[in-house]
Amino acid sequence: MIRARRARIVATLGPASRGASKIQELAVAGADVFRVNFSHGAHDDHARAIEAVRKAEAAVGRPLAVLADLQGPKLRLGEFADGVVRLTAGHHLRLDLKSAPGDASRIGVPHPEVFAALRTGARVLLDDGKVRLRVVKHGANFADTVVEAGEQLSDHKGLNLPGLAIPIPALTVKDRADLAFALKEGVDWVALSFVQRASDMAELRSLVQGRANVLAKIEKPSALDALDEILDLSQAIMVARGDLGVELAPEEVPVVQKQLVRAARLRGIPVVVATQMLESMTHSPTPTRAEASDVAGAVYEGADALMLSAESAVGEYPVEAVSMMDRIITRVERDPRWPELMRAEYPVEDADADALVAAARRAAEAASTACLAAFTTTGQTALRLARERPLQPTLGLTPSLATARKLALAWGVEPRVVAELYDPEDLARVALEQAVQSGLADPGQRVLILAGLPMGSPGAANILRIAHAPLR
Repeated sequence: MIRARRARIVATLGPASRGASKIQELAVAGADVFRVNFSHGAHDDHARAIEAVRKAEAAVGRPLAVLADLQGPKLRLGEFADGVVRLTAGHHLRLDLKSAPGDASRIGVPHPEVFAALRTGARVLLDDGKVRLRVVKHGANFADTVVEAGEQLSDHKGLNLPGLAIPIPALTVKDRADLAFALKEGVDWVALSFVQRASDMAELRSLVQGRANVLAKIEKPSALDALDEILDLSQAIMVARGDLGVELAPEEVPVVQKQLVRAARLRGIPVVVATQMLESMTHSPTPTRAEASDVAGAVYEGADALMLSAESAVGEYPVEAVSMMDRIITRVERDPRWPELMRAEYPVEDADADALVAAARRAAEAASTACLAAFTTTGQTALRLARERPLQPTLGLTPSLATARKLALAWGVEPRVVAELYDPEDLARVALEQAVQSGLADPGQRVLILAGLPMGSPGAANILRIAHAPLR
């Protein structure tokens, strides 16, 4: 199964989509990566879903990736005695560490780190910003606030502190247990939520120890201040516009999205744009025009992948949502101006290997070129080629199934598992066989081959060859 598009689709699994037959339907409809959200569901549910993805992979004949998304340190209010309170602008509300049920005058916040981070005049956002507070006085175990907007609060609503770095570990006790389970199940990617600093990703990598690839979810504005350092330790990033949009002004989110997509592309690591892309399809068989334009905008920016959340996890039309995203991406990529707009922020060639890869992309522009073939052990050669955004498909040929699944997230790469090669003379034969079998090359068309010597050793690509598919 070859995708007719370059940008990839991440589908979140949930009650609406965890069944084996439904997952296979989603894969056929266009899903390349399946997200397992550890904010919801039990380990048994996730284990069955992962097993179903592996069965779907065998059925559709293309590598599919599993992304384990850790919950992270979600900050929440305690409980109210009556379950809910009414608020008005100017209302005074105390936040404290007490465990007693709250009322209209106070509510517990069981996170001492919150009070350590607060400042007089700081904003406190509750329930995804529906309630806005301003701190007028604070101490080590309390904060007196005044309500600036909002009418109602109920139990366990989320809490955000925009503009403040919270001294809280990125990995909670729950996250560590979920991570151990996910690695045991053999997931391909692990996403860390609420990354604030490079040390968060360093801690994750020390726990993963190369058993999966690591992705940083950028959903805290404080992460933008340490973006370069975070990118140094990440193999992919996600523009997590949900929480990011709570702490940033709405007009800032599109700008930050472009900044993050550009930064990841320059690094040559995959970037996923997520949250509310086709939100209305949670309950509607068709998206709004604005949502279709939002998806298209991410494709024009050159994002590697776009993600569906509630649409595929709990929505009434999960397969239709994946199919619709596939259609929008495919249509954008047929736009004659798409390559020009996508390449407006073109990566800088900063190494000999990148120069060779850039040369491959330029050589591929010849009309007789059918596709490119990148032989790769770790996936880096294929990712370098994806960074150049060649318009022809790229076969990512690897002896490692884990690497092939990793590349399911990469722009324009068609991953395939092949036997390990040791003789450079086998490169052309295997590349042409795969290109013809995949339907990417017709007899007489040329295939550009990128590889590295010595064969089978991870390292920079240092060979660029041209081969022609034999005439029948």
